[in-house]
Amino acid sequence: MATSLRLQNLEVPCDTSYDVIVIGGGPAGCTAAAAAAREGARTLLLEASGCLGGSGTSALVPAWCPFSDKERIIYAGLAATIFARAKEGMAHVKPTDRDWVPIDAERLKRVYDDLVTGAGATVLFHTMLAHVETDRAGRVTGILTANKAGLRAWRASVFVDCTGDADLTAWAGGEFQKGDAAGTHLMPATHCFVLSNVDDYAFRHGPAVYGATPNGPIQRIVASGKYPLISDLHCCCNFVGPGTVGFNAGHIFEVDNTDPASVSAALIQGRKMAAQFRDALAEFHPQAFGNAFLVTTGAQMGIRETRRIVGDYVLTLDDYLQRRSFTDEICRNCYYIDVHWAKDQIVKDKAQMAQWETAGYRYNPGESHGIPYRCLTPHQLRNVLVAGRSISCEQLVQGSVRVMPVCLAMGEAAGLAAALAARHSLADVHAVDVGCLRARLREEGGYLP
Repeated sequence: MATSLRLQNLEVPCDTSYDVIVIGGGPAGCTAAAAAAREGARTLLLEASGCLGGSGTSALVPAWCPFSDKERIIYAGLAATIFARAKEGMAHVKPTDRDWVPIDAERLKRVYDDLVTGAGATVLFHTMLAHVETDRAGRVTGILTANKAGLRAWRASVFVDCTGDADLTAWAGGEFQKGDAAGTHLMPATHCFVLSNVDDYAFRHGPAVYGATPNGPIQRIVASGKYPLISDLHCCCNFVGPGTVGFNAGHIFEVDNTDPASVSAALIQGRKMAAQFRDALAEFHPQAFGNAFLVTTGAQMGIRETRRIVGDYVLTLDDYLQRRSFTDEICRNCYYIDVHWAKDQIVKDKAQMAQWETAGYRYNPGESHGIPYRCLTPHQLRNVLVAGRSISCEQLVQGSVRVMPVCLAMGEAAGLAAALAARHSLADVHAVDVGCLRARLREEGGYLP
């Protein structure tokens, strides 16, 4: 039965000591906080979990998507700095490796810690966004958070929404889209996991676990029907350390990360799925996985898609196909349109899949498209910027701009723009001098040809 509770005599302490507050410490949030602090803005980064990094740390995604356009690194600036530092100390990774490079999640946590705090930003872990206050004229006047200290209010000139789900934007009344026109068909989630005690030689030189290997292990696992939670061939995996393989494998359908009940059920299912993968691989690829041990599953569900803001510009599929450039672009992107189909959209016909693969959705070497600053600015809100997978774009394009390298680049631009906006009394992100923004990004090593 639906009821409500009216709070009485509630007085919440309010902190007004920050110019810029970034909500969400994933890749975009980390570079946003570092960039804002680097510009001299008093910056606070709020993170709901106990570490920074999001998908690459809490969610255990085992590899970076490509950092290059097959000719040069195009996710430059802070993104390239993080990438280089993350590779250090990984004996099986060469400094020159640029694409599909494995991730040492524990090392990456420290890289983000050092980057953000080294720039001068303050980090507050285990702190959830709980409420957003506005003046009903497009300005966020404050936010409410919850943590072990209770409820606390925060005021700042500019807020950067890096929640991945556009939580702050949505709660402030900003327009958003989710899924298709009907608000359905979100991409499935994946609960990543790590197996240890894997035979390194057999894993590297035996039958490929991932890919279209005829009669390969994953094909035989699915065909056997013995492991009901493993229902498709999605089984990305990477050698992340001695005897240790990280898996981005399996699909959990109809998960909505904005619905806590949905995510809770998915996490329970994901842990069971990881155990089935261990047992299935031990049976069907015993040379590599016969003695494998399930070490851990992600503390965070791997979410590919939820809300997308409606910004001053909506990046379109045509922009992607035309490799379009923009006068206000703040980074470039070359990742292919990586759509994981909803359950009732899965392509089962090989001819359909071949048509999709050859329809022009993958770039040639040296090709990329721009992402305009206007995709980061919610058109109804004056002092809010958005970076990460929830920028303003069509659903298909979100399949490309959602991944970590481009999120790092977008975050740096958002943080820099937030600092520039905070210097002015109106703190209007729509009024930021884009020429100045682009010049500063170039000065910091950004790739803006």
